[in-house]
Amino acid sequence: MTTSTHLVHSRRFLPLFVTQLLGAFNDNLYKNAMVLFVVYSIYNSEEAEAQFSALASGLFILPFFVLSALAGQLADMRDKARIIRIVKACEIGIMVVGAAGLLLAWRGGAASELAIPLMLVALFAMGVHSTFFGPIKYAILPQHLHPSEVLAGTGLVEAGTYIAILGGTILAGWIPVEWAAAGVVATAVVGYLVSRQVPDAPPLSPVEPLDFHLVRSSVRLVANTLHDRRVFLAIMAISFFWTIGAVLFIQFPPLAKNVLEASKEVASLFLVVFSIGVAIGSMSINAMLKGRVSARFSTGSVILMAGFVVAFYTVCRAWSGHPGDGLLDVAQFLQQPLAVALLLSLLGIAVTGGMFVVPLYAFLTTFVDKSQTARTIAANNIVNSGAMVVGSLLAVGLSAAGISIVDQLLLSAGMCLVSAWLAQKLFQAEKRGSPASI
Repeated sequence: MTTSTHLVHSRRFLPLFVTQLLGAFNDNLYKNAMVLFVVYSIYNSEEAEAQFSALASGLFILPFFVLSALAGQLADMRDKARIIRIVKACEIGIMVVGAAGLLLAWRGGAASELAIPLMLVALFAMGVHSTFFGPIKYAILPQHLHPSEVLAGTGLVEAGTYIAILGGTILAGWIPVEWAAAGVVATAVVGYLVSRQVPDAPPLSPVEPLDFHLVRSSVRLVANTLHDRRVFLAIMAISFFWTIGAVLFIQFPPLAKNVLEASKEVASLFLVVFSIGVAIGSMSINAMLKGRVSARFSTGSVILMAGFVVAFYTVCRAWSGHPGDGLLDVAQFLQQPLAVALLLSLLGIAVTGGMFVVPLYAFLTTFVDKSQTARTIAANNIVNSGAMVVGSLLAVGLSAAGISIVDQLLLSAGMCLVSAWLAQKLFQAEKRGSPASI
């Protein structure tokens, strides 16, 4: 029996895995149903569509930047399983608000004045939900798993996350928006019930008073975490990776509609392929490293990712309009001469991205004391979210400046090279085996 197979049959891991899977599924069912409905049914301008997509991504990311320090303190100094249950209970109320916004938009009632604000409020609240859950899903692993199981557990969580993203994305693109509204509420209820099975995970350090000064606590948390050069480099490399991911996810819906002249089902297909690829990469790197936490393959992975981004850009530039009226459905899209090349280049981006990022998360949970793990993940989330907000703002600015969605893909390729440089520095620090200060 492999380590991964053993873990998915263990109560030490399975309830957390399913809870995380349902949360990621719900995030993406809701967010993609909202973005695709607005882009395809409300707006009719590439600039407006790109800006709304970026605004939605920015609102979801913003709580990670503001509240991660408090989330990390709570996760390290309170029972992690109890926090999970509280967070999942809140998700039910949040999704009721989001479902109301979706139903109002579907009915065509005051879309701009009420429905869209309600949907964005719920999206922001889901960002808050994920901010408090995020540090726990990785930090609880070293507490419940043996050291030899942590990389496999991290890979399963990452792969499960993208399988859930896959499921949520497929449904968002294919089911009516009113069904999506019912689905997000039902999923939140099931997620709460499963979360009650997560074993207790009491704090491993003395309970300290919480620092509610968000700026001071964030600065202190990041400063205290980055003293180890390996952790610093891993966080910076992950941040650039998620900036790339944020920019790509912002671009997919308007790119599909305006450049490829394709339907929302095709936009959903892009996100599906991306999610499958990251899941494949996440599991592949665990097999390649044989359970050892190492950045050995990270540099090569992200350089390959840059190459696939350039290939994706090249295919998009060469794409020619189709004869006839209306947008391409999935069957029509797949009949286009460049469709297979486009999907393969997108799959390559995702596979190499998954291979790049999973060992870096494992660094964060294995090179710090277990009593500090959640705060390390929280510090990572602060830096990541700040980078992704910058990426979202950059995408908005480039769209406002008239730079096409296709040309913005080159920005993602350039950021891959920065990530490659950081990954190489991390591997060098790993070989030295020194937690020397930066």
